[in-house]
Amino acid sequence: MDRDTRNAAIAAGIILVGFGIVAFYMPTLMLAAGEASPIIGGILAVAFVLAFFGVFWLRGRSKRNGNGEE
Repeated sequence: MDRDTRNAAIAAGIILVGFGIVAFYMPTLMLAAGEASPIIGGILAVAFVLAFFGVFWLRGRSKRNGNGEE
């Protein structure tokens, strides 16, 4: 495993663990936000899912632009 591959694997692992912790507490967060407004609870859930995919999309885009590929 070369340095770039190892760094990518470590970054992906950290991101997955971070999102896993947030996902574990997501029902509690949604219920707390839902007390103020059910719409806010729904927006929180949608934002979590979009953020999960968005982080990997941005990372892939960054790596592609950093390597000089199009």
